[in-house]
Amino acid sequence: MDKFNNMINVSKLNGLIKKQEEKENKKKNVCLILTVIAAVVGVALLAYGLYKYLKPDYLDEFDDDEFDDEFEDDFLDDDDELE
Repeated sequence: MDKFNNMINVSKLNGLIKKQEEKENKKKNVCLILTVIAAVVGVALLAYGLYKYLKPDYLDEFDDDEFDDEFEDDFLDDDDELE
């Protein structure tokens, strides 16, 4: 009877150990997935940063004064007609 109880206790312990190992494996898988996602996001942010840094700024070449003058002239003409 003592051997039988020992065998039952050993089988219960083996079941508990297996459950713990399965939980640890799930945790490892979740951590691995999160790590991969973080790496992809990091690479995307790095690429975006390089793009913004290396992209030429064409707005500096645009002459704002010329456009503003034309717009203001048209606007003022409309006001004169209303009065």
